[in-house]
Amino acid sequence: MVVTVLGIGQIFGWGSSFYLPAVLAPAIVVDTEWSFGWVVGGTSVGLLVAALVSPPVGAFIARRGGRAVLAAGSVFFAGGLTLMALAPNLPAFLGAWIIVGLAMGASLYDAAFAALARLYGREARAPITALTLFGGFASTLCWPLSAYLLARFGWRGTCLTYAAIHLCAVLPLHLLALRAPAPPVVAPAFCEDDGAADAGRARGGESLLVALLALILSLAAGIGSIVIVHLLIILQWRGADPAHAIFLGTLFGPAQVAGRLFESLFGRRYHPFWTLVASCVLMLVGLALLGSGSSFLAVAIVVYAAGYGVSWIARGTLPLALFGARRYAALVGRLATPSLVVQALAPIAGAFLIERAGIGAAVATLGALALVNVALIGVLWRRCRDAIGSR
Repeated sequence: MVVTVLGIGQIFGWGSSFYLPAVLAPAIVVDTEWSFGWVVGGTSVGLLVAALVSPPVGAFIARRGGRAVLAAGSVFFAGGLTLMALAPNLPAFLGAWIIVGLAMGASLYDAAFAALARLYGREARAPITALTLFGGFASTLCWPLSAYLLARFGWRGTCLTYAAIHLCAVLPLHLLALRAPAPPVVAPAFCEDDGAADAGRARGGESLLVALLALILSLAAGIGSIVIVHLLIILQWRGADPAHAIFLGTLFGPAQVAGRLFESLFGRRYHPFWTLVASCVLMLVGLALLGSGSSFLAVAIVVYAAGYGVSWIARGTLPLALFGARRYAALVGRLATPSLVVQALAPIAGAFLIERAGIGAAVATLGALALVNVALIGVLWRRCRDAIGSR
């Protein structure tokens, strides 16, 4: 029940924040004559705010569990979307995204992962994986819903409807599902220094490992953010006409879910490190196919999207395996901050690169970054291979 309830929250949380401008932005621009760039940029504002609040959110969940935080996230979503619907001008609209950003930091994947780890301890891998399956359907379900609401009630009515869903449905579900106090959990030792006597060296080794993992996850998030935003442009550059590009783009969501489903079925048989390896290698292969002029564009998208989909599972499960459940909530908040900042700024950087250097150079740059990420995973393997090999 807990995973199902949190999964419903993820669908509407992602659908009314990260995925919302894809449907509403053109209508908002027509209605208000605000700049399209600023309207879409509201998402970046929200992600940056989420990045700022993720560390204290994780620390709070580590101490008190996730009930109050996730419930507050629902309230922030309701308030932010209401303010967005009532915004008389662009500054007020962007201010509403600040409130939505608080909601994103308090209730989307990273906070939900932390809450599950607080509840289930070292057994949280399966619930985390299952939760990402729900999240994978956010665009599939909410894009058509947003389009329907837009046609019936306009963009302001759509925002108010999502606000009502968060306040009247998601908030009670969060309060109901997480009403039991979180049980205490026990953390295994840090992978590199298991049983080490030198506590100072252990802390130093852990800090380096956290920084390395944050860099890997941030690169994956940045590459993924650029590709999602600019995918249709890339496909048209590769020769697909607009209609075909849109058709190919619809493969992205199901391929993400397929990758996550595979992980949910077989993930218990291997260490989460190998989930991260598979994710980054698949993203690299997909980008290589897109950049090579391959005629198999559908294959390229499916391979890339499967890798991107399971990257979120690795983001949730690998820190749990490496650092243990008791410290997981606080650490996942620290890991989320650079990743969310990169995710917010990467589409802007990608647009600048495409404008200045061309789409081919942009795709080549993304491929090079994906290759760097695979190399960084090799460094991570060297630091933790004993612990990884024992699972």
